[in-house]
Amino acid sequence: MKSIRIRAGRERSLLRRHPWVFEGGIAGGRADPGETVRVVAEDGQFLAWAAYSPQSMIRLRVWSFDEAERIDPAFFSRRIARAIALRAQLALDSDAMRLVHGEADGLPGLVVDRYGDTLCAQFLSSGSERWKEVLADALCAQPGVTRLYERSDASVRGLEGLEPRTGWLRGDGDTRVGIREHGWTFDVDLEGGHKTGFYLDQRDNRVLFARLVGERRCRRVLNCYSYTGGFSVAALAGGAEQVTSVDSSAPALERAAAHVARNGYDAARHATLDADVNQTLRRLLAEGRRFDAIVLDPPKLAPTAAHAERAARAYKDINRLALQLLETDGLLLTFSCSGAIGAELFQKIVAGAAVDAGVDAGIHARLQEAPDHPATLFFPEGQYLKGLALLRR
Repeated sequence: MKSIRIRAGRERSLLRRHPWVFEGGIAGGRADPGETVRVVAEDGQFLAWAAYSPQSMIRLRVWSFDEAERIDPAFFSRRIARAIALRAQLALDSDAMRLVHGEADGLPGLVVDRYGDTLCAQFLSSGSERWKEVLADALCAQPGVTRLYERSDASVRGLEGLEPRTGWLRGDGDTRVGIREHGWTFDVDLEGGHKTGFYLDQRDNRVLFARLVGERRCRRVLNCYSYTGGFSVAALAGGAEQVTSVDSSAPALERAAAHVARNGYDAARHATLDADVNQTLRRLLAEGRRFDAIVLDPPKLAPTAAHAERAARAYKDINRLALQLLETDGLLLTFSCSGAIGAELFQKIVAGAAVDAGVDAGIHARLQEAPDHPATLFFPEGQYLKGLALLRR
């Protein structure tokens, strides 16, 4: 077993059980991509078992802090069984869930979503790539699972020196699967959809939005960055008279319209707009349009900390425009999925947007990802989704 030695003082994060070691923390030692290594302090003290990634800034991703543990097929079977047991304790009103959530489940670089009997997985690190076949076998050994589709085409694989890979790992067939959520049904495109096909992390926020739209009698709703219309369906379920979905992807908007019809809502109550959200918000404001409820759920605007300042300006701009477009007592659900933008900073950004818009808004609720996307005390980076439900005063 190869050893990687950590610079003096840099072992503190590992002693606090943070699962990453960056390039600058390595004092010596090398290994092949994804190879399991023994991580030791300057004095030789054992710190962890980790996967080595020679091309990534994150050189080590920890599998285990237990010196007695062996990183073998049985280890991965145990970790997957533990992740599944955690989800079994959750009362999810859906037949789709996040089954493995990377570091939070002790499987760094692995993301797996379950859609009925089908799994969709992302192998995003050298370690998870090296153990891919073992992980696939363990995942498909679970009751009720018949197929596994790979969507390892995220840009972060390039940082690991890995080529994008997509396609069936186990089983085959149609890459469109239907799911149920809160009594609604949606169509998931494993092959062409974003990430693994559907944003399961917003499940609880969608049903909250439906309830708030109903309670506050929101008639006109604007869903920005709507993707396939999850929040649009929720708004219609809440009783909205007119919902507009805005996205720059025509195929996603076609799916949004199909979801409206699939769930039994009148197509006349739903409009789609293939356009840039920022420009659309400006145009609607110039036209004097107003809305009772708006959703802002943009893509990750700050993929790394280096992008945080630029992303903060973009978040502030769209929130300023949305607040100006809201009626008094209107509802805004605004989100950031950028890990480099923390919850406190995001609130400050939105507060600055309200100042610039010349409006006041109260915080009705603080929002985050659904519970099948767990976070741990030792890996705060895993809590990536933050949101605010605001009421304009």
